Amino acid sequence: MTQRLKLFVVADVHYAGAAEKTRFEYCYRVIRNPLQRFAVRVYRHFVWLRDPFAHNHLVDKFIAHAKDADYVIANGDYSCDSGFIGVSDDAAYESARELLDKLRASFGTRFYATIGDHELGKKPLGATAGGLRVTSFHRAVQRLGLQPFWRLELGNYVLFGITSSLPALPIYESETLPEELKEWRELRAQHIDQIRRAFAALRPDQRVLLFCHDPTALPYLADVAEVRDKLPQIERTIIGHLHSNLILFKSRFLCGMPVINFLGHTPRRLSSALRQARHWRPFNVLLCPALAGIQLFKDAGYYTIDLDPEGRSPAKFQRHRLRWN
Repeated sequence: MTQRLKLFVVADVHYAGAAEKTRFEYCYRVIRNPLQRFAVRVYRHFVWLRDPFAHNHLVDKFIAHAKDADYVIANGDYSCDSGFIGVSDDAAYESARELLDKLRASFGTRFYATIGDHELGKKPLGATAGGLRVTSFHRAVQRLGLQPFWRLELGNYVLFGITSSLPALPIYESETLPEELKEWRELRAQHIDQIRRAFAALRPDQRVLLFCHDPTALPYLADVAEVRDKLPQIERTIIGHLHSNLILFKSRFLCGMPVINFLGHTPRRLSSALRQARHWRPFNVLLCPALAGIQLFKDAGYYTIDLDPEGRSPAKFQRHRLRWN
C-alpha cells in the first residue's frame, strides 16, 4: 500500500429527524428553576447553538465534499438526544438512524463510526432529567450497527475507534439508573479489555490514530498499562464532544481545577473531567469541531487526514469550514 489516502472526519452532527423537530425548546422545558432556565437560554442563544434543529443541510454539504474519500469516520453524537436518554428514545433513535443511513448509503464499507455520549443518554445543563440507559447502548449496537470498538489497519497506521463513555464511566455513574450500574460496569470491563488487547498487539513500527469522542475518557485509558506503554505510538487522538476550539482552549486553561460538588450534576461532571485534563497531553489531542460549530463563531466544519500508509511522514490534518447557509 503506497498511495496516499484521504480520510474525512466528521463529529457531533446532532441530526434532527422529524420527531425530534416537534420538541420545540426541549432543552429549556426540563429546567425547573426559572433563573437557571434563563441563564441556559442566554448561553445557548449567544454561545452554544440557538436552533439545534436548523443544520441538517450541512450533512449533504459534507457528503458532497467527501464523495471521493478513501475512508470516512464519524466521531459520535448523531441525534439531538432531545429525550436525554440516548437512542432508547424513539425520536432520537430515528434521527440517528436517518443520519447513519445517509452516510452508509454514500460511503458504504468506507464508513466507520464511534459511539458518542448522546447515543447513550446524558443529563442536560440545568436539569436532572435523563441520563445513561443500558437499552440505549444495546440499541446503538444491535439496531444502529455501531461497534463499541473497531480497528482499521492501513499499512503502518492502525486506527482505533472506542466508546468514550465506557472508560469514563466513573464520571458518569451518577447519571445511571441504580439498577443498571452493575451492567454498565461489566460493559466497561469488557471494553477496557478490548482496548488492552488491541494496544498490546501493536508492533513497534505501527502508528496509531485514536478516535475517542469524549476526552474525559483519556485519563482512564492512561491507567491501562498496555495503553500507557504505547502512548509514544499514538500520533493523534481525534476527539469531538467539545464542539469548538473555544471550549478546548477553556478546558486546557482550567485543567486541574477542583471538583465542584454543590451546583448539580453537570458542573460536577465537567469539573471532574477538567480536574484530570492535564492527562490529555500525551494523547496528542486534536478536536474535530461539531459539524455546525457553535453559535458564537459559526465555526462549522470537519477535518481531512492525508495519510501515507507506509508512515514515511506524519499524517497531515486539515480543517475545512462550512457555511451555515
